[in-house]
Amino acid sequence: MILGLLGILAALGLLMWLSFRGWSILLLAPAAALLAAFASGEPILAHLTQVYMTGGAGFLAQFFPLFLLGALFGKLMEDTGSVEVIARFMTEKLGTGRTILAVVLGGAIVTYGGVSLFVAIFVLVPMAQGLFRTANIPVRLMPAAIALGTMTFTMSALPGTPALQNAIPMPFFGTTPFAAPGLGIIAAAIMLAFGLWWLGRAEKAARRAGDGYHVSNEDIAVDDPNLRERATIASEFDPAELPHGRHSRTSPSFAIALLPLVVVIAVNLLMSVVVLPLLDTSFLAEEKWGATSLSAVGGVWAVVVALFVAIVTLIAFNKDRLPSLRESMDAGANASVLPAFSVASLVGFGAVIAALPAFAVVRDLVLSIGGGPLVSLAVATNILAALTGSASGGMTIALDALGETYMRLAGEYGIDPALLHRVAVMSAGTLDSLPHNGAVVTLLAVCGVTHKQSYLDIFMVAIVGAVIALAAVIVLGTVFGSF
Repeated sequence: MILGLLGILAALGLLMWLSFRGWSILLLAPAAALLAAFASGEPILAHLTQVYMTGGAGFLAQFFPLFLLGALFGKLMEDTGSVEVIARFMTEKLGTGRTILAVVLGGAIVTYGGVSLFVAIFVLVPMAQGLFRTANIPVRLMPAAIALGTMTFTMSALPGTPALQNAIPMPFFGTTPFAAPGLGIIAAAIMLAFGLWWLGRAEKAARRAGDGYHVSNEDIAVDDPNLRERATIASEFDPAELPHGRHSRTSPSFAIALLPLVVVIAVNLLMSVVVLPLLDTSFLAEEKWGATSLSAVGGVWAVVVALFVAIVTLIAFNKDRLPSLRESMDAGANASVLPAFSVASLVGFGAVIAALPAFAVVRDLVLSIGGGPLVSLAVATNILAALTGSASGGMTIALDALGETYMRLAGEYGIDPALLHRVAVMSAGTLDSLPHNGAVVTLLAVCGVTHKQSYLDIFMVAIVGAVIALAAVIVLGTVFGSF
């Protein structure tokens, strides 16, 4: 048993260290899984074909449509110029006097509407650079402003967000994308308020010190292939596909640019609350359909339909602004493949770890954490997201291993599964933003700054603010239940 525990720790350490150095997770995940199996004295080939592959394939079967449609939607929004129009509108309306707020809200609008994280980053950075230069704000604060708008409350707290993280708990807990909406809105407000307070404080301190906008002299290679490997487990979009496709020469109006984002949220809500509950889905209980239920698949269905309708709307209103629709769609589709398989590889790794005899010790240790199921769920998800550097990968591993246990405990403690959903999603979006996270590394590189210059501010807005919001949700959920 001790050797098995050491094998699990060694496998996690190897995965974390080499992934940070840019090794492909497609190679690391199975190698680390088999190392753990070997240390436990388990049959290696059986774990490879029957556990690792089954776990990864199960994840793809459930969530690949979200990767595909999410990446396609993001690419079309980028090629039509819609993301740029929305970001520019926010900056023009708020002005240079509220530069940080403009950057934060611009990122928040596009990501809450379903635009992939990396699409938003690569569009926002050039615009933010111009704003920060005009307002004479240190460029080192720019990554934190973009992170606050794109990587925090719109991904994990706001109800109905089509982000992959918000979809993953739905099959486990039978919930919808709008799980615990009141608590989610409160959490989002806390993250936004804390982040803006911290960045405003940092901006004032910089002005007092006479520290203005200046570009770093360090030569940071944005096209470093290692960045791509790190990035593919942090979002559903492969940044290598951004240059592909053909960008529109004309821009849509703000209303046309915003319309597809509104469609995503509206159709998502309509499907979750009205359409799906009215359908007769009793046929899903048949073996032909996997002997499942609407509660297990309805959430994914709602997001899939919402993204599909938004894509159709986007094409219909921008057909003259898509000089090569096929090229743009091909690039979007291709951008979904590597991230999907990378996260699936992490899930397969988690399946092997959970199947090892030594994992029972880890499970019992997690469940023995004081504070009840909500606290232990938060701790488990945070740890796995931190170790893997992936919110979606860490959360799926945690729920694959412990999801059924937490559903049972929810029944015993009288906890609404919707509360479990919101706590799990928010927990995945906290410690995943440690320095080795692919999105963090990419964001810093694109902004042209280093960890030393900018990571403290990212840590405060993306981790400290998120932890405060998570603690508030756990306390409020424990006292008042889900709302």
